[in-house]
Amino acid sequence: MHAPVTVVSLDEIESIPVGGREFSLRWLPVRHALGIRAFGANAYVADAEGDDVVEPHREGEDPARDHQELYFVARGRARFTIDDTDHEAPAGSYVFIPDPRSHRHAVALEAGTTVLSFGGPPTFEPSAWEWHFRAAPLMNDPASRPRAREILEEALVLHPDDGGVHYNAACLKALDGHPEAALDHLAAAIRLRPETAGWAREDEDLAALRDHERFAELTAAP
Repeated sequence: MHAPVTVVSLDEIESIPVGGREFSLRWLPVRHALGIRAFGANAYVADAEGDDVVEPHREGEDPARDHQELYFVARGRARFTIDDTDHEAPAGSYVFIPDPRSHRHAVALEAGTTVLSFGGPPTFEPSAWEWHFRAAPLMNDPASRPRAREILEEALVLHPDDGGVHYNAACLKALDGHPEAALDHLAAAIRLRPETAGWAREDEDLAALRDHERFAELTAAP
């Protein structure tokens, strides 16, 4: 049985005043409230302009918290100071801090400024679909096709056993006029992800391959 989905607004999460002489803000323990185990997630609220909305700290001071952090300004505006450099961030802004040793601090520029934070050790391996989605819109425009090639070449190195990557590589090779290379990638795609055979039969990006005997063999309906 699947674990139940939780839908909750920020305003429904209990806020806890934290700080003291050095800083003050309200903390919303998002990770605890939702039971998240994959990454850290919190939110912070500054009640007044000039209040802290991210406490001054470094993540890398404690090996157990050697985390990268991503902040998102959900409401209001904040001024982040990262290693003595200021960055103004209005609502809708992301602030990513890759180095746990960087000192970070943020102050609200409007009352009610709310900042979400997400953190964890840099062990995540991104899925291949990110490369698919980045490359696909570029393939049909000859001017942008070189960038699509770069993306898919990188994907083939990082995700050599992903059928979607090989399928997109087949489409690009066909559009570039390299039918044998396209068919090699298509064969790999179908072996790794059989449903791509059905995609290939209808995909106009592969139209140049349809007169090839090998294409008919690879995409024959079961």
